[in-house]
Amino acid sequence: MLFLTQAPPVQVPSIDYFAVTPILIILGAACVSVLFEAFLPKHMRWPSQVFLSLVGIGAAGVFLVWYASSSAPKGGVTTFSGSIAVDRPSLFLWGTLLALALGALLLIADRSVEPGGAFVAQAGIRPGTIQDRAQVGTTGMQTEVFPLTLFALGGMMAFVAANDLLTMFIALEVLSLPLYLMCGLARRRRLLSQEAAVKYFLLGAFSSAFFLYGLALLYGYANSVKLSDIANAAAGSDRSDTLLFAGLGLLAVGLLFKGSVGPFHTWTPDVYQGAPTPVTAFMGACTKVAAFGGILRVFSVAFESTSWEWRGVLWGVAILSMLIGAVLGLTQTDVKRMIAYSSIAHAGFLLIGAITMTEQGLSSTLFYLLAYGFTTLAAFGVVSLVRDSNGEATHLSAWAGLAKRSPVLAGVFTFLLLALAGIPLTSGFVGKFVVFSAALSDGMAPLVVVALIFSAVAAFFYLRVIVLMYFSEPAPDGPTVTVPGAFTTTAITLGVIVTLVLGLIPAFALDWAGSGGFALK
Repeated sequence: MLFLTQAPPVQVPSIDYFAVTPILIILGAACVSVLFEAFLPKHMRWPSQVFLSLVGIGAAGVFLVWYASSSAPKGGVTTFSGSIAVDRPSLFLWGTLLALALGALLLIADRSVEPGGAFVAQAGIRPGTIQDRAQVGTTGMQTEVFPLTLFALGGMMAFVAANDLLTMFIALEVLSLPLYLMCGLARRRRLLSQEAAVKYFLLGAFSSAFFLYGLALLYGYANSVKLSDIANAAAGSDRSDTLLFAGLGLLAVGLLFKGSVGPFHTWTPDVYQGAPTPVTAFMGACTKVAAFGGILRVFSVAFESTSWEWRGVLWGVAILSMLIGAVLGLTQTDVKRMIAYSSIAHAGFLLIGAITMTEQGLSSTLFYLLAYGFTTLAAFGVVSLVRDSNGEATHLSAWAGLAKRSPVLAGVFTFLLLALAGIPLTSGFVGKFVVFSAALSDGMAPLVVVALIFSAVAAFFYLRVIVLMYFSEPAPDGPTVTVPGAFTTTAITLGVIVTLVLGLIPAFALDWAGSGGFALK
């Protein structure tokens, strides 16, 4: 006889859609943006894509503010079977990413600085070809960059909220793959741009492999990929620690690569220089926030109980990153490469806050990410305005005497460079102050002393540019300063205002950053 047995009911995971609505809005807008590319006539794509992208980011931001101020539980919630944690750090990082992405999107959408936009209008154009104004007028701007930007942003938001390593890996790929493509879309210097994209793709693939192998080892150790389960296994397991620390080491390589932390920084100078400057601004600001958001969550939630074993190693990594960024930054003659090495030095400062396993360390690192992101965004906006017949004039010699050609632009860039150097009355000073204070309170005084030394070294190459702009004579055939359009002006103004406000009245941002910790379930 055939006996029929009733199958056990399938348990459907509960999903808190309200908590993850900002991510859903961004990913939904990205999908609609793809449809725009497929079905809209070419002449309608740019205004439609700009409108959709701005509305999507604005709607996600409005909902985020409403949820954080009224509905968000103080201890946070986990959803999607515990794979996504919406807690106070997640909300802070989401707000930071949305605000930075808004500024970056304005730079990407601007078509006044570079006629037709900064992106090549035909993907099949031979590398090395420079499109003239006639070609731009007939082909228009390549608008595929808008859905790529939205998908990358959605991946970053999922990455900082991922509560298990598999979700984190998927989010890492979602944010990385669009960036690989965006780096190769520069209208001018196509060969350099595509070379940067290939380097970023190959090195990114290696880092993803390290991350995935580390994930596999940690699954073998804890029999789970959830951060809380790994923490429980690390705190009370009698298993061999070989899998634990080997997995942690490989996982850290993938995370530190994405954060441009030395010695895993080798992609950063070439990609920053070769990518279109609006894309460099997006990467320099948003990718740094996403990477360190993931680093904070992984080390704080999964590996806090074993911090005595791995923190010494990360001391060395932080010192090496600061050394590479500060010393090699002195030798650079290209503005974009100089800012790239600056980002490597800042990654070392950020890592100090990330390994300070206290509430003060968490809040100070979140504040530093907010401050650094807006300063970097505005700095690359300024870089895009200094141009010659070949496009952007990024060689330092072209910036000689810039203050005589455009005192306003030179003054804005000076203020931003002083913020990156950590001079008082700027957000950079407050960011370093709170990170170093948190490290001192956690017994890391020697590391803070080293960081102060490298801060002084790094300040030299910022001051070198300032001296070059104000105390050198401009070349007769030197570059011109392009009058920015409304989009670029708004992005630079936003970055400068935030840099100034966070330097003068940082208390509100520090309070928001310190409003709660990670959800530990």
